[in-house]
Amino acid sequence: MDFDALAARSVIVGIQGLAPTADELELIGRGVGGVVLFRRNVESPEQVAELSRTLKAAAKAPLLVSIDQEGGRVQRLRAPYWTELPSMRRVGEIDAAGGVSGMNGVAIAEQLGRLVAQELSACGVDYDYAPVLDVDTNPDNPVIADRSFGRDPARVARLGIAFAKGLEAGSVASCAKHFPGHGDTSQDSHKVLPRLAHDRERLWQVELVPFVAAARANLASVMTAHVRFEAFDRLPATLSPLALQLLRRDVGFQGACISDDLEMKAIADTYGVVDGAELAISAGCDAVLVCHTLPLQHQAIDGIARGARAGPLPRERLAEAASRMEKLQRFARPASSIRPETAARACAAAEHGAFLETLALAKGNAERPRDPTEWRVA
Repeated sequence: MDFDALAARSVIVGIQGLAPTADELELIGRGVGGVVLFRRNVESPEQVAELSRTLKAAAKAPLLVSIDQEGGRVQRLRAPYWTELPSMRRVGEIDAAGGVSGMNGVAIAEQLGRLVAQELSACGVDYDYAPVLDVDTNPDNPVIADRSFGRDPARVARLGIAFAKGLEAGSVASCAKHFPGHGDTSQDSHKVLPRLAHDRERLWQVELVPFVAAARANLASVMTAHVRFEAFDRLPATLSPLALQLLRRDVGFQGACISDDLEMKAIADTYGVVDGAELAISAGCDAVLVCHTLPLQHQAIDGIARGARAGPLPRERLAEAASRMEKLQRFARPASSIRPETAARACAAAEHGAFLETLALAKGNAERPRDPTEWRVA
């Protein structure tokens, strides 16, 4: 068993600029499962497509290029080159109002997913960390808020699955986040480790409703929350075998499970990025995000491999994780299929703008100001 190769497949990394450095290409050559793009990596459709092609060409196996393109505050690709989506809260408001221009909320959400998939595909991006399936039950939540489709778990489930289906119909993998639910926290896991006292009964009534729908819809992947659910575990969900057993055994989700960024302070300042990577894979995550720091990315791979080679990470758990990542990589388009010279034509298309103009007829058009730390939000 090649522990180094299996460990590398279970790590998704970020790079620093508009093109990869020699050191970053060396990291890609280790066989990482994917690369996540941020606004620091984005200039134009042609540049993003060329970046995707370069990264994929450096990889020894299929490589997922991923991004956060949710809509509203969290979208890395913005006007004038890309179509900017409304917040998902507004999509929920449109749905609650009965739709607009003959389209109900489900049809609108699915069309938005297809729109995003078209623009991402043109730029060589295979994987979108969307939709947010957190239920917006806490008006003081500093990190979810209008990223959610709303306060009604059934509406969040219905619209979130529609958006995900639109993405996947366009050959872009979806990622339902943040399991088992970040919507009721009053703290931001980018800064601290949030804690919730909800018991399992409450989770089944609210937070888990959209994730059960994701399991039934066979979505490609789910992302964990760096939140401690104190009623059933002292560990944050990302590192919790109990939380991941809940996902697999009780919720019934069969796709890949990805951690949120381990460099967020909820993990980095408590368990540490490197130990967190091994703990997350051991708990049941199939890949971990290490988004910003090259030495930590290498160390995370080394730590996972070392844990499987000598313990305590079970070897069969790492093999299972790599197998699920291999299935997710069916969405990874080859470098040869990417055409930077045509990328711009598929982005910010006139019909995309016309569709969003239709949505602007609905009430509830106000958006929150953009988050100044948006480049770090996952």
